Amino acid sequence: MQGRSDQPLSQAGKREVASWRPPTEWNGYRWLTSPLTRAQQTAELLGAQSLQVEPLLIEMDWGAWEGKVLAELRQDDPAGMAQAEAKGLDFRAPGGESPRDVQRRLQPFLQDLARSQEPTVAVTHKGIIRALYALAAGWPMLGKPPVKLKNACAHAFLVGSDGTLAVQSLNIPLTATGTEAANKGSRRTHG
Repeated sequence: MQGRSDQPLSQAGKREVASWRPPTEWNGYRWLTSPLTRAQQTAELLGAQSLQVEPLLIEMDWGAWEGKVLAELRQDDPAGMAQAEAKGLDFRAPGGESPRDVQRRLQPFLQDLARSQEPTVAVTHKGIIRALYALAAGWPMLGKPPVKLKNACAHAFLVGSDGTLAVQSLNIPLTATGTEAANKGSRRTHG
C-alpha cells in the first residue's frame, strides 16, 4: 500500500508504461493527474500533451498501513484484518481513509466533470479507481468485484449531469497490441 508516499516510477515501471498506448480516440481529451509524481510520470509517458494536476485524485490515505503489504497485514493479524475487510466500503486503516471517504472526497470532482462535459482522462491510483468502480457498479466492496480490474488497462466511466457515475467500459488494454485490437473492435468514445 504505497499510499501517498510520493515515490517516482521505478525504471522497470517507466519501461512498462512507455510500452502502453492509450486508445487513439482519446487524442485531444483533457488530461488530469494525481499530484503524486508516479501518476504524473505515467501521464507524461502516455503522451499527455497538456496535463493538469487535480489534488482530489491523490491516492487513498492508508494511514498506519502505508508502505505495508496487505498479505503481511493478513498474516500478522488474520482475525483483525478479516474483521476490517468485512466492512467493505468502510474498510479503513488506522488513521486513514475508507473507500466511502474517497467516494465522498471525489464528489466535487465528479460534479465538475459533469458541468464541463469535456472528455477527460484521469491518471490516478488503484485505491481511487476501485472506489470509483464501486460507486459506478453499486458494489459494496464485499467479496470479489463484479468484474476484476486488470493491470495495464484503463477504465471508462460516464458521468451523469448530476455527477453520478456509471461504468462504460472496463479493462481497456493499454498494451500496443491490445489497444490496436480494442480500437478495431469498438468505436465508442471513452472518457
